[in-house]
Amino acid sequence: MKVLANDGIAQSGQKKLEENGFLVITETVAQDQLVEEINKEGYEVLLVRSATKVRKDIIDNCPSLKMIGRGGVGMDNIDVAYAREKGINVFNTPASSSLAVAELVTAQLFSLARSIYDSDRQMPINGKDKFKALKKQYGKGIELRGKTLGIIGFGRIGQFTAKYALGLGMKVIAFDPFMEKATIPVEVADQTVNITIATSSMDELLSKADFISLHVPMPSDGKALISTSEFDKMKDGVRIVNAARGGVIDEDALLTALKNGKVNAVALDVFVNEPTPRQDLLSNNKIALTPHIGAATLEAQDRIGTELADNIIAYYIK
Repeated sequence: MKVLANDGIAQSGQKKLEENGFLVITETVAQDQLVEEINKEGYEVLLVRSATKVRKDIIDNCPSLKMIGRGGVGMDNIDVAYAREKGINVFNTPASSSLAVAELVTAQLFSLARSIYDSDRQMPINGKDKFKALKKQYGKGIELRGKTLGIIGFGRIGQFTAKYALGLGMKVIAFDPFMEKATIPVEVADQTVNITIATSSMDELLSKADFISLHVPMPSDGKALISTSEFDKMKDGVRIVNAARGGVIDEDALLTALKNGKVNAVALDVFVNEPTPRQDLLSNNKIALTPHIGAATLEAQDRIGTELADNIIAYYIK
């Protein structure tokens, strides 16, 4: 069986597939050439990440496809329901990248609290001549311990983020319409402390959180989850991390909230127009920026590759 890993696959996953008799091709095919290439080569499995889009045109015109796999969590780049109606097995790897995303979020919490992201931009330019001024400018940070982190979306990634926040001594509140509570095991040395967190309303979270982290898919109606009305309910000076999907925050409303001081700073790993985010976001000195690297650790990629391989092997080898 032939597998096209169009956005790549970790060596661990490729090796496991090849050991089980699959031919794995990792050369990227351009989006507008996918249908032709899949049909020419007879690929039965298409693996993607976020770059390749698998829409109705591919699903309708590639009769050889039996499986579509997404290396990662969100599947908004795949017409999942339509593909499944056509009998195609569509799957993702939700467990493999949760830890990596949560660690990036935690790093950004520290960065926002101490303005590390902006200080790192300014020191190479002005550090020699304006050292004392920069020291004064960036010497007004806050500590994470004792602050309240509001987590919107309390699935795997949200709960891993809660683990780190609780370990740092933060208070955690969560909103998730699909659960009433979750028990978070926090490992400290050789001990495990189980902490149960009851979910709150969105309004309560917005009004109480000093920091907010988003872990939700793009809403099905395409509308941002966080826009002007939600910003108005937040504390003045709130700090926000978005490592979910760019569209869950209204970018125009965000820029306004940054300008008027409602939001002190924000960390964005995701953007509406990826891979070409808008320049006014990239040049804003209140925004910490990363290029959608939430799941991009070596360990997570190995786990994702292995999980992709396991799903394919289980489908074909019964």
